Amino acid sequence: MKSSEIKELATPELEERISEEKILLTKLKLNHAVSPLDNPNRIVVTRKVIARLKTELRKRQLSEKTNS
Repeated sequence: MKSSEIKELATPELEERISEEKILLTKLKLNHAVSPLDNPNRIVVTRKVIARLKTELRKRQLSEKTNS
């Protein structure tokens, strides 16, 4: 997911997407522990997507704080 796509999401959608990605990351880690994944880089990519989503959410929270 690109940064431009993330910026287009509404704040509730961001929070929902973060929870979905966290669930996906947990499943990927568990599956990888049981048997090796075809592409273990998916774990890294998913972690980075979560970080991007959290960064955008935090940026919005700080901008709301300064505007209040």
